[in-house]
Amino acid sequence: MRLDPKWIDTFAEVFTLCGVQAGDACAILSETQSRPAIVQLSELALAKLGARWFHITVPTPRQTAPVPVRSTGASDAIGGLGPVVQALAGSVFIADCTVEGLQHAPELPAILKGGARVLAISNEHPEILERTAPRAEDEAPVRDAMRRLKAAKQMRVTSAAGTDLTVSLADARVGGVWGFSARPGSLSHWPGGLVLAFPAAGTVQGTLVMDRGDVNLTFKRYLQDAVTLRIEHDHVVAIEGASVDADLMRGYFEAWGDRSAYAVSHVGWGLNRRARWDAMTFYDKADFNGTELRAFGGNFLYSTGANEVAGRHTLGHFDLPLRGCTVTLDERVEVDSGRLP
Repeated sequence: MRLDPKWIDTFAEVFTLCGVQAGDACAILSETQSRPAIVQLSELALAKLGARWFHITVPTPRQTAPVPVRSTGASDAIGGLGPVVQALAGSVFIADCTVEGLQHAPELPAILKGGARVLAISNEHPEILERTAPRAEDEAPVRDAMRRLKAAKQMRVTSAAGTDLTVSLADARVGGVWGFSARPGSLSHWPGGLVLAFPAAGTVQGTLVMDRGDVNLTFKRYLQDAVTLRIEHDHVVAIEGASVDADLMRGYFEAWGDRSAYAVSHVGWGLNRRARWDAMTFYDKADFNGTELRAFGGNFLYSTGANEVAGRHTLGHFDLPLRGCTVTLDERVEVDSGRLP
C-alpha cells in the first residue's frame, strides 16, 4: 500500500491532539500481524513532529480460542513480558498498533501507572482513520454525556422493534472516548465518539431486539433478520430467531463453553456525528475493524464479554450497535429513536 502524505498529516494532527511534542519519548507498539500501514504512518507522523520514537514489536501469540477472536480491545500480544511493560510505562506517548488494542489488556494498568498516554489506533484501512479523525471539539459532548451517565441511577433502552432493557447504574464504571487524550496515564482510541458504562453484577434485565440492518460487529455483518436476546441477571438466557443470523450467534456463544461469554460487558451510545452506520458496505472485511460503527451518532451499543467491574473475564465478545433505540437516563432522553438531540 502506498502511504499518502495526507495520511501522515492526519496521524500527526491526531498525535498533536494527544500532546506529543518535539523530543518526547514515544513508543510504537505493534505485533507481527499488525497492519503495516498503521505502524509506518505512526512512525512517519512522530518523526514529522520531532518526537524521539522507537519500535516495540512482539510476536502475535498462537491462537488458543476455539473460534476466531475479533475486536475485543483486549490484546494478549504483550503476554505479561516485563521489559515490554517497563518500556511502555516509561514512555510519554504510545501509538498502540496491536491488532486488538490495549483497552482491556491485563498490562494496561501498569502501563498507565507510569504516566504514559496511550492511543489505540483501530485496525482499519487508513482511509477510514482519515475520515474519522478526531477534532478538538469532539471532547466536550462526550465529557458532558459522561457526567450525566455518572449521575444517573438507571438506564432504560426501548425501541419500536421490541427492545425493553433496564440497566441499574449503581456501582457501574463510566467511560467515554473522544479519540484523543493529552492527560498522562490515560487511554483513548481512534475512531472515537462514544460514552459507556460497565455495569455491576446482576444489574441488567430485559429484552434486546436486534432488527434488520442492525450490526453484529464480531461477524462484520448487517443482520438480514431480527434476533431477540432475552437477558436475565446480565446474561443472555435465550436467543430467539429462525434465521442464519440467530444460528450464527447461538453457535459462537456456545463455542466458548463459558457462561461469562453470555454476560454484558458494557452498554452505551454513540456521539460521533461524522461516523456512519453504512460504512461497512464500502470496505472488504480485511480492511475494516468496525470501531466507526460503535461510535456513529445515535446508536445504542450493547456488548457481551469481559467486564472487570462485575468480575467476569472471557475472550468471548460481541459488539452489537442497534439503530432506532430510545435511551433514557432516569427521566432524561439521551437518544430519541436513534437520533441525538
